[in-house]
This record gives sequence, C-alpha cells and structure tokens, in this order.
Amino acid sequence: MAKPTFEKAMQQLEGIVQELETGDLPLERAIKKFEEGIKLSKFCSEALDETEKRIQILLQDQEGKVTEKPFITENESEDGTPE
Repeated sequence: MAKPTFEKAMQQLEGIVQELETGDLPLERAIKKFEEGIKLSKFCSEALDETEKRIQILLQDQEGKVTEKPFITENESEDGTPE
C-alpha cells in the first residue's frame, strides 16, 4: 500500500476525530480508531517536520549575491536550537 499524502492523512484523521466525538462507537472499535488516529497523527507530524527542514529562505546579501539560509521558526535561534 502506498503512503498517503499529507492532505489525505489529515482528512482521514479528521474523520476519525468526528467518529470518536460522537461517542456511538463500541469500545473495541473506538480503540482501533484511536490507534489509527495516532498513526495518522504521527505520519502528519513527521511530514510537517520534514517539510520544515526542506524550507529554505533565499536571501540577497549587500553585493546582490543570492544565498540560501535554513528556515528559522520564531522559537529557534540561527543555529537551530530553541530559544
């Protein structure tokens, strides 16, 4: 089976959340849905982490030279460690 896309995994996760929120599932089915949701959540989290690592910001220095610099989140310093 091929890996789902991020969007498909999020859609499936949203469906699971809706099912669990109704409270109409038998316990065993709810547990299975919860386990499936955890796996999808982990997949989505890893996909987002990987995407964040791949994002590059192009910067132009004073001489007009374009360089790449890793994406820095609001909570990270330039060396990539949390502030």
